[in-house]
Amino acid sequence: MLRKLIIVGIVTGGSASVPVLYEKNPALFESFVRSAVETPAEKPAPQRPLIVVQQARMEAPKDNPTGKKVRIDADDRGHFQADARINGRSIDALIDTGATLVALNRTTARQVGINLTASDFNREVKTANGTAKAATARIDTMQIGRIYLKDVDAMILDDSALGGTLVGMSFLSRLSSFRIENGSLLMEQ
Repeated sequence: MLRKLIIVGIVTGGSASVPVLYEKNPALFESFVRSAVETPAEKPAPQRPLIVVQQARMEAPKDNPTGKKVRIDADDRGHFQADARINGRSIDALIDTGATLVALNRTTARQVGINLTASDFNREVKTANGTAKAATARIDTMQIGRIYLKDVDAMILDDSALGGTLVGMSFLSRLSSFRIENGSLLMEQ
């Protein structure tokens, strides 16, 4: 976003300088425009001096200046429990780096507005509880603390196969980083 603002500033400043350049040296301005429009002659024209109107200085981006960070402390069992908002509804969730996708049971999916039919459960997945039928879905919005994502892939399982909600890699891989530090999970967007 910062790059776009800098580019817009340079273009705006440059275009605002055109009338000033024309007033100061109309002959140079006309020859510059003529050389840009005309086909090149057989022998190159002599080099004209370069006029610097405005110079922008690019700086290296700072370490995630507008990033959003969330720290989740481990519970007594060493798990990272989070209050997630899925499609605007508050849901207790377990952060699971071993889960490929965000996983919801059928009841939770209904609560957050994901309605499926029996024919949608056309996939077979292996879970910690054994093999189960599952359906794929897409979560419109998902938020944990200040971290907010749209269009997150999810897997929906029957209630008997999954008791809660798991936040898997389809959410975590879209973050700029996540790591465990001093008994806490630190996520950054």
